[in-house]
This record gives sequence, structure tokens and C-alpha cells, in this order.
Amino acid sequence: MVLFTIGFGQKSARQFFSLLQENKVSRVIDIRLNNSSQLAGYTKKPDLEFFLQAIAGIDYIHIEDFAPTKEIMDGYKSKKINWQAYKKQYMELIAARKSLEKLDLNIFDGACLLCSEPTAEQCHRSLLAEYLTTAIPDVRIVHL
Repeated sequence: MVLFTIGFGQKSARQFFSLLQENKVSRVIDIRLNNSSQLAGYTKKPDLEFFLQAIAGIDYIHIEDFAPTKEIMDGYKSKKINWQAYKKQYMELIAARKSLEKLDLNIFDGACLLCSEPTAEQCHRSLLAEYLTTAIPDVRIVHL
């Protein structure tokens, strides 16, 4: 099973959609806390859902349970907590929410986790992908 991750930051719409198409992504799983901000540009939830389907025939779902809380995000962005503390709090949150127990894990096959950070380094999408390897042992992670 292959699971992709992507951040839309610092990517044009052409780059973003081309990466998804070139890698034959079947579904985008939006794991952002806020996906309706004007700052999201072409990735605002209703627009992204439309563009993915119209441009590439890619399904879209938003799973809020995989987003960090506002408190965790604000703590990290304001530098009140470092990456290690953020990682610990996020992983505890994901485990406590027990979201994987509610899902058919096949939704991750060929899917792409979406957030805003340009790279997967120090981003919750890489933490979630890492967490998923404990539930889906044969998953291969590819950061776009």
C-alpha cells in the first residue's frame, strides 16, 4: 500500500494538481485544522473538492480528527512549545481520539494526506503517516 503526503504551501495550483495526477493519487484526505481560510487559496474545502474531481477525478474527504487542536498549533507557532513537545502532544491526541478504529484502513491506499506546510519535515502529516505505519504495516510513505 502506498500513502502519499503533500502540503500546498509554496506550490502553484499547476504544481499541486500535477503532482497528484503524476502519482496517480486516488483520494485526498484533508487533515488541516482550518481548511476554509482565504489563505488556503485554491485549497479552500469547497473549491478543492471541486477542482480535484473536475481536474483529476480524485476523491476528497476531510477528517478533522487527524488535525491538531488549535492549542497545540498555537503553542508551536508561537514557539511556546518546541517540535518534540508538539510531536508528543499530537501523537497523544491522535491515539486518544481513536480515529483509526472508526475507519476502513483501505481509504489510505493510494490516498494523499493534505496540509499546508511546504515540506513534510516538522509537519503533522509526517507524524500521522508515521502513526499509520503502526496500523498498516505494509504501507509505504511517499512525501510529494
